[in-house]
Amino acid sequence: MHKELIICIVVVVVITVLDIFTQNFTNESIAYMDEELSYLKENLIIDEVDKDLVDNKMKEIYENWEEKKEKLAYYIEHDELEKVNTELSSLKANILVEEYSQGVPNLEMCKFILNHIKEKTEIKIKNIF
Repeated sequence: MHKELIICIVVVVVITVLDIFTQNFTNESIAYMDEELSYLKENLIIDEVDKDLVDNKMKEIYENWEEKKEKLAYYIEHDELEKVNTELSSLKANILVEEYSQGVPNLEMCKFILNHIKEKTEIKIKNIF
């Protein structure tokens, strides 16, 4: 009986520690993406858009997302990550053809999905049950 209790406690502690690590990585990744997308939006809605700045920022965001997505895919639903990928691809396409105002809704939807993922992975009573 004593041995089983120790094993159960160790399993619960390991699961809790791993969840804390994944939660921190998710929060950091989403905060970074949200900050970068907000900066990109500021540059998309101005009258004189700096094409080089916007192109470089979009490339940087997309590359960083690809890196983060690989790690997030271990514990987050793939369809949620694909939704973000779809919106980023649409945003990238709109920037490529210089339709900046049409890219803003994609950017906002991307931010919405990222925040949804964050809320979905948080440790809350409603998420547990």
